[in-house]
Amino acid sequence: MDQKEQKGKMNEVKLSVLGGEGTGKSESIYNKHLCLEGKQLNLEIYDPSSQLQKANFSLTSKLHWADGFVIVYDISDRSSFAFAKALIYRIREPQASHCKRAVEQAVLLVGNKQDLCHVREVGWEEGEKLALDNRCQFCELSAAEQSLEVEMMFIRIIKDILTNFKLKEKRRSSGSKSMAKLINNVFGKRRKSV
Repeated sequence: MDQKEQKGKMNEVKLSVLGGEGTGKSESIYNKHLCLEGKQLNLEIYDPSSQLQKANFSLTSKLHWADGFVIVYDISDRSSFAFAKALIYRIREPQASHCKRAVEQAVLLVGNKQDLCHVREVGWEEGEKLALDNRCQFCELSAAEQSLEVEMMFIRIIKDILTNFKLKEKRRSSGSKSMAKLINNVFGKRRKSV
């Protein structure tokens, strides 16, 4: 892949929003062009909930498609928290295949419907602990009432994804240099003149 193709790929960010029914997700596909930290980005956000049966889009294919995940649960519904926990475990489980990711995917755990705290079933501490234990960011908000917080939440996860892109590129180039050095050490020093 040449440098121009890599730049094009790095400018495309794919984000999947996952969670149980009734957690306040919007169930759609969004495409948006934005500028963040001086970079032009094509952001594709996919909420597959309503699309699952139509597109037959399994969780495994979502894991390979997305660069990052927003996992949403309803703070007034303990079963949605259990579902969110299962999703995070699935995202974080070691890959069974021989092809492992160079960098862990960005994940943001979101406790939604903070406006319903009077009927809360999931404590803030529980959400924070789940996020910390699984190397995720965490926030609680009310998507219906806090549009600025929702925007900031998406910016946080996009920044994590962009950082991961940089780390992947750095590892890829240092891995290439290391391999070249290894080949040179193995084959270069053993040359004998005839």
